[in-house]
Amino acid sequence: MPGKGTIKVNTKNIFPVIKKWLYSDKDIFLRELVVNGCDAITKLKKLSAIGEAQFDEKPYVKVACDSEARTITVSDNGIGMTEEEVKKYINQIAFSGAEEFLEKYQDASEQNQIIGHFGLGFYSAFMVAEYVELETKSYSGAPPVKWKCDGGTEYTISEGKRTSCGTTIVLHIAEDSADFLLKERLRSILLKYCGFLPYEIFLDDEEKSVNDTAPLWTKSPSDCTDEEYKELYHRIFSDINDPLFWIHLNVDYPFNLKGILYFPKLTHEFESAQGKIKLYNNQVFVADNIKEVIPEFLMLLKGVVDCPDVPLNVSRSALQNDGTVTKISAHITKKVADRLLAMQKDDRERFDGYWLDIAPFIEYGCLSDEKFYDRLRPVMQAKTTDGEYATLTQYAEENDKTITYVTNEGQQAQYIKLLKEEGKKALVFPHIIDAHFISFLEMREQWRFTRIDAMPEQTSDDEELVGIFKAALGDDTLNITTSPLKSPMPALLVQEEHVRRMSDISRMFGSAKLPQTFTLVLNAGSSIIKSLPKADAEKQKLICKQVYDIAKLCNATLTHDEMSEFVERTTALLEKVI
Repeated sequence: MPGKGTIKVNTKNIFPVIKKWLYSDKDIFLRELVVNGCDAITKLKKLSAIGEAQFDEKPYVKVACDSEARTITVSDNGIGMTEEEVKKYINQIAFSGAEEFLEKYQDASEQNQIIGHFGLGFYSAFMVAEYVELETKSYSGAPPVKWKCDGGTEYTISEGKRTSCGTTIVLHIAEDSADFLLKERLRSILLKYCGFLPYEIFLDDEEKSVNDTAPLWTKSPSDCTDEEYKELYHRIFSDINDPLFWIHLNVDYPFNLKGILYFPKLTHEFESAQGKIKLYNNQVFVADNIKEVIPEFLMLLKGVVDCPDVPLNVSRSALQNDGTVTKISAHITKKVADRLLAMQKDDRERFDGYWLDIAPFIEYGCLSDEKFYDRLRPVMQAKTTDGEYATLTQYAEENDKTITYVTNEGQQAQYIKLLKEEGKKALVFPHIIDAHFISFLEMREQWRFTRIDAMPEQTSDDEELVGIFKAALGDDTLNITTSPLKSPMPALLVQEEHVRRMSDISRMFGSAKLPQTFTLVLNAGSSIIKSLPKADAEKQKLICKQVYDIAKLCNATLTHDEMSEFVERTTALLEKVI
């Protein structure tokens, strides 16, 4: 048994490369060792199930930290290893080919790699350890084995002292990794990567395991309560608000896929667009927002997806070329669409109640994936100025493919009032993304969208009135026209539809603010406007400025100076009335 040997690698620099290559994910060493322990338990349980081994103990993985001795110990009561198995699995680093590994990744970005794809999981311990000791005893009854390596290519192997089957790994922590000797640091790593592993994981001598061995997504949806769904949501995402609703994924064929996708309540559009879909592999956390598995537009959701059919440790470029991953992504998209369709059909009142919160997500999905739009086209809707909901197809059919819309019910209240007096209603599109979505619908459906405060179709230029206003306002560049408006308002401030649309889209993508070009439309039927030519110059100036400010107030707030002047002018007008 006692002896020495040389680890079989094809390069003398394998350990420096491992440390450098994996440096950006240094804390992942603990995940790899704990997962190895769980794998060892699974193997022993399978052998026990077929009568080839006896396993009567409660399975566990223990993590212990000794800051004085500068050690971290990871132990399990799994299958263990014989001396031959230690030589085969521990001494042959990356037996898939260390030289191939180096050649393939020597120029790759460190940040884009994920540990473990090349059989290096155990050796991740050397990212934080000066040397590593391993004691193991096989379930077969073979003598226990002790293995030790200081991070070079040489190791020692001798008979161990372990009396029960399983494996214990002791990491003697390097000086530059002393922060891992903090118990709470280890706890946070375990919660992040191993919080839902299937066997109990204990930290130091604590009686309660740090993980949940049977997470909600592994259960049948019929066995889960609303409170359990909410509790999991709060636990994972630390969101004080309850989710609006959720979708429980539970697929066994043609691939294995489980998970829960939550629709959060957005307080700001797209606030939850990053880092909210967590990918697991057999209950092992892999990464946030793997876009090859989760379509980008679904990143507005929060949730977990557990898919053993996606290799645990592969680069993003490999995921993009994986046919199974593409099918999984398409299936998730389909399940989301099916859930929304079913909700609209079976519980329309609830669906309407959620609409303002979920509309940005749905519209973003339609813009990103036209197949998603095709599926949801029958239920795409908007609130009307009457306070009810109408589908877009229904409204378009009833109004000859012409859709009048509102973006701000408060600012555009006067225009809404005029429309109601005509017995008509408009659709409300209050979100930033709506401008882009409207352009998409115009191209896709050949519908014509016009905002409620758009330029009137019939206008004429009354040179006398235009001259009076430009002189009174002192602005020769202002666009002014006249129209017989069906309104008691003396004037309205409007903007060309295409100009406003470009401005809204520019604002959505954070581009430079486009210059605002408005037109002041004077109401040719207003008695105030009709009487202007007969008034003296002082009265004309007073009335024109007041009319202009009232028109501006219907579109946006006045500046501080403009509001002060407006109040003073209003007071002066009231005094003249008295």
